[in-house]
Amino acid sequence: MRTATLGPAQRAESLAAMAERELDVLVVGAGVVGAGTALDAVTRGLSTGLVEARDWASGTSSRSSKLIHGGLRYLEMLDFALVREALKERGLLLERLAPHLVKPVPFLYPLQHKGWERLYAGSGVALYDAMSMARGHGRGLPTHRHLTRGHALRVAPALKKDALVGALQYYDAQMDDARFVATLVRTAVGYGAKAANRARVTSFLREGERVVGARVQDAEGGGEYEIRARQVVNATGVWTDDTQAMVGERGQFHVRASKGIHLVVPRDRISSSSGLILRTEKSVLFVIPWGRHWIIGTTDTDWDLDKAHPAASSADIDYLLEHVNSVLRVPLTRDDVEGVYAGLRPLLAGESDATSKLSREHTVAHPVPGLVVVAGGKYTTYRVMAKDAVDEAVRGLDQRVADCVTEDVPLLGAEGYRALWNARARIAARTGLHVVRVEHLLNRFGAMAEEVLDLVAADPTLGEPLQAADDYLRAEIVYAASHEGARHLDDVLTRRTRISIETFDRGTRSAREAAELMAPVLGWDKDQIDREVRHYEKRVEAERESQRQPDDLTADAARLGAPDIVPL
Repeated sequence: MRTATLGPAQRAESLAAMAERELDVLVVGAGVVGAGTALDAVTRGLSTGLVEARDWASGTSSRSSKLIHGGLRYLEMLDFALVREALKERGLLLERLAPHLVKPVPFLYPLQHKGWERLYAGSGVALYDAMSMARGHGRGLPTHRHLTRGHALRVAPALKKDALVGALQYYDAQMDDARFVATLVRTAVGYGAKAANRARVTSFLREGERVVGARVQDAEGGGEYEIRARQVVNATGVWTDDTQAMVGERGQFHVRASKGIHLVVPRDRISSSSGLILRTEKSVLFVIPWGRHWIIGTTDTDWDLDKAHPAASSADIDYLLEHVNSVLRVPLTRDDVEGVYAGLRPLLAGESDATSKLSREHTVAHPVPGLVVVAGGKYTTYRVMAKDAVDEAVRGLDQRVADCVTEDVPLLGAEGYRALWNARARIAARTGLHVVRVEHLLNRFGAMAEEVLDLVAADPTLGEPLQAADDYLRAEIVYAASHEGARHLDDVLTRRTRISIETFDRGTRSAREAAELMAPVLGWDKDQIDREVRHYEKRVEAERESQRQPDDLTADAARLGAPDIVPL
């Protein structure tokens, strides 16, 4: 497989190529499911296109809890099939498909009742481990262990003594969700798919009843393309119903949006060597290690307002702080919150109105000839969803097509990652970077870290960290624009890096430096740099204002105060 470069030239070439000749499969939506569908289709030998209205993973797939997990709480709901499927996928990602991106993470579950709770919860966690190992993909993680209260408090000194009588510790996995999707897209392109972000489907092409492609508006260059395809896959997540409306079909199911918000706080605010999982009256609350930070989440509330920019209200933030503070010796305050982000889960409507009870199963349908719809599901099982969507599309191709092979297709950067990790001290000596910087690059890019290091070799100033976000090297900003499809400042500060939620200034102090690094790659002049910076600052201020509002309606109105499109 050749290394895929998603720079400006590649994007223009991809749009032109997609419009030039009929594709076998056109995928609409480049979240994790759409990107996974494109990879599945192209690795079966199908000519494949992928278009995304905004940026890769700009919706739900960049705003999750960043966990790859079996869904321990689904065991309590007796949804064994979903847990078994997710545990298999977790193992594949950890061991074979993306060991550079998916990492083990420990969680402590405080017990609050003597006797019965340890037996009840312990049985569930034991079953969780057993189901994982039974599929042959769980041996990469330690098994759970029972802790006394004293041992648990040594692991997590931040907990109040009266908040637990003991604890269980078990392991799941985590990843940077937006980076994972960008890597999926690059992997698909490496195998021959054509992909373009900022390319919005405005209508579907029809021949009688049949969908035969899509009309696509280039949000960057302003052109319009007619892309013809034998099968179109609608993988637009919470926008599924809106996309279906373009063919006059609501489809065989309805997708509802459930809002989940997360807080990001500095690592030193909670003294613990393990993540935490806490019960709430509605669901569970995670405190997740995230580099030099913690991610605290999540909420689960119905959302029927703006889907592109779901807003976190003051009430949402208070809810999370109240629940996490119920177990912490030193409570968190608003001043401890570095970042806040809100995302929408695409849930299949069920019989209950409570969003926490809507289905996390996925569904694939063929509502009209030529159009496949995939919706629902959870991040961890994206590969299974993609396989099912392509299987359905293949039924409409009327030809023999190979079976799914993505179980054996490592993502870009996986091959050679472990060897480079073992050689990280030697790489540090060769490049002059500290070994911690090399580890950071390897865990974000895998073997592709060598490409980032090539930029540093050509221009040593790119080996310096950003002045106001020193976790990231200047080279990473250039690489995001030249290789990963970043088109705007927001793409880099929010998704290619996590500066927007990992700094108290929300990335505003890094905005100009980052824009000036992107400018030569994207052909920006000084005026465009200024526009990008102003746009980003307005976005941050709108988000801050929304988080001061008391409820969803006022928060949504405040968030919409910032323009959505960067002017050219």
